[in-house]
Amino acid sequence: MRDSYLIPANSKKSELILGLFTTVDLILFGTGLVITTVLIIVFQGDLQSLWTALLVMAPALITGFLVFPVPNYHNVLQLIINMYTFYFVRQRIYKWRGWCFKDDRK
Repeated sequence: MRDSYLIPANSKKSELILGLFTTVDLILFGTGLVITTVLIIVFQGDLQSLWTALLVMAPALITGFLVFPVPNYHNVLQLIINMYTFYFVRQRIYKWRGWCFKDDRK
């Protein structure tokens, strides 16, 4: 084992805040919490209805869902971004660039 290093599988986790979140994740979730807090203050007396309570809690619930960690991805937001780029942004027509006797162009 001389001159060889073994890097643990979770070495990237030490770069994250609390081992789970990036700065962008915390800013996103914090913004959702601030908006929800402001909405709770504004709709203080109208929270008796279930739909109003869900509407007021929606920013915190949505941002919490987006920063929730999932296996094999950083979080749900990263999964959605990867799905979007795979299905809508990247070229889906694969051009053959191999060798073949039929590809002879003279």
